[in-house]
Amino acid sequence: QVQLVESGGGLVQAGGSLRLSCAASGRTMNIYRMGWFRVTPGKEREFVASISYNGGRTYYADSVKGRFTISRDNAKNTVYLQMNRLKSVEPAVYYCAKGRLAYYGGSYSSEADFGSWGQGIQVTVSP
Repeated sequence: QVQLVESGGGLVQAGGSLRLSCAASGRTMNIYRMGWFRVTPGKEREFVASISYNGGRTYYADSVKGRFTISRDNAKNTVYLQMNRLKSVEPAVYYCAKGRLAYYGGSYSSEADFGSWGQGIQVTVSP
């Protein structure tokens, strides 16, 4: 079983940037897709971004394309989410997740295809 721990959240002004990190321990994440999801108050958890096991493919929700960048360092067992030009409507709890299936198996954006989750980290965006 892999344990995922997010860090890097906090308070930022609208238009600012934050970089989230997700460190994996226990089982390796190196052969699994990794993803970021978020929960905004009053809404269901939604897909934000994911990255293939080797970093060669990335996928983004339309709402964050061009502003967010997902990356990974398999040597460090860490995945990142660089968030730029954050909007005041985007405060949320962000969750890191590991794909259920190795390599390119499963969906890149469906919650059902991600089997291990971090505890979540708060991102607050002030006007």
